[in-house]
Amino acid sequence: MGNEAKEKNQNQAAPEQDINKLMQVRLEKLQELQAQGRDPFEIVKYDVTHHSMEIKNDYEAFEGKEVTVAGRMMSKRVMGKASFCSVLDLQGSIQAYVARDAVGEEPYKDFKKLDIGDIIGVRGTVFKTKTGEISIHAVEITLLTKSMKPLPEKYHGLTDTDARYRQRYVDLIMNSEVRETFVKRSKIISSIRRFLDDQGFMEVETPMLVSNAGGAAARPFETHYNALDEDVKLRISLELYLKRLIVGGLERVYEIGRVFRNEGLDTRHNPEFTLMELYQAYTDYNGMMDLTENMFRHVAQEVNGTTMVTYNDTEIDLGKPFKRITMIDAVKEYTGVDFSQVKTTEEAKALADQHNVEYEARHTRGDILNLFFDEFCEEKMIQPTFVMDHPIEISPLTKKKPDDPDYVQRFELYIYGREMCNAYSELNDPIDQRERFKAQDALSEAGDEEAQHTDEDFLNALNIGMPPTGGIGYGIDRLVMLLTNSPAIRDVILFPTMKSVKD
Repeated sequence: MGNEAKEKNQNQAAPEQDINKLMQVRLEKLQELQAQGRDPFEIVKYDVTHHSMEIKNDYEAFEGKEVTVAGRMMSKRVMGKASFCSVLDLQGSIQAYVARDAVGEEPYKDFKKLDIGDIIGVRGTVFKTKTGEISIHAVEITLLTKSMKPLPEKYHGLTDTDARYRQRYVDLIMNSEVRETFVKRSKIISSIRRFLDDQGFMEVETPMLVSNAGGAAARPFETHYNALDEDVKLRISLELYLKRLIVGGLERVYEIGRVFRNEGLDTRHNPEFTLMELYQAYTDYNGMMDLTENMFRHVAQEVNGTTMVTYNDTEIDLGKPFKRITMIDAVKEYTGVDFSQVKTTEEAKALADQHNVEYEARHTRGDILNLFFDEFCEEKMIQPTFVMDHPIEISPLTKKKPDDPDYVQRFELYIYGREMCNAYSELNDPIDQRERFKAQDALSEAGDEEAQHTDEDFLNALNIGMPPTGGIGYGIDRLVMLLTNSPAIRDVILFPTMKSVKD
């Protein structure tokens, strides 16, 4: 069988063929080119003038004009003296019409030897075929990169979920909706930055390797710093360093960065994820609610063109004022239990037993209120809802409510039953903060691996003086899931955490 016949067979189902044989055919084609002094891997640049959708969306402006595009060849139809192929670039795909009389006899023979998956450059004029398809009438085809391994079979694509996550580069080639999701992710983050920059916030960077991983209830990853001969941790939060900057007089700061939590994996959790935290001096958690509502609305409108979001066939309205409810009122609404009348931990545990809510011996009344919310309320929060005024036991970095010191000035935003952000009126009393850290140290000594630890340098910063401050943390991946209608966090992380494949 000649090379051309072998090439035609590549349009059949790849799983049914011996991949090694197909790769050998491609290797032989490459070696032939190299022997002729035409090694595509020696090409260092190619001047691209336009992209596919730019041309297709403004055909009147491009008709009859010469353009140069480049991308991956995804299909090819050879029909004697003229052929068609499709070229996939960042924006989408465009058809090229390749005629022997236009490109020359030898270049046409070379074109017929190209494989699906090869990266090519196409120079030619823009026109419409008889069927009305906007195309490029090629005068020159340039092989820029030889694809040495066949892509997945054309009609089934890369459908195995595990393979898609492990080989994201193939997933992006074969599934246009995946490519669109990650293009939109970039636009979402850019939109957030523009919104905050316009509000006078300053973007900063803080350490990832820290001696004390505080700011959240999570188990950290640990490693060893050889140069200093010290054990260090990967950060689980951005909070404590950003607050130091508020102490230093940078009144509005934010950071978008990776954090690392040594926890399980599911549809909403990846141990390495993107968090954004921001802190604003001279405001409180009410100011953070207003900022959050305005930012979500702004980003949805700018990126999606509407404040109505469809997620898993459910309409979410980001245009209406977000509901605001206390945690006690939410639990009362969905269970009938009024924790404002529950005075002791013993009473709370008795209620938990009655409602089959599991708890640990160390849990107090406030912990059990939170467990009730998690069990009975969280999944009911479909439309945007600020859940406010958490128990102090689960909020070690938050200001107390002056009129009810068992609770703190904190909220979480829930959309479609998922926590989207967590915000406080930040605790700036160094004496109170030290006592809260002591309570966390006690929990750690009792076996709570997610408890925080006393951070003496942070306490020193608070002793210097931090103004009244509002702060908030957003899970960027969950926001991207919402605005792209993606069912799992792995669908919006380019390279999610996967268990290693053993040889």
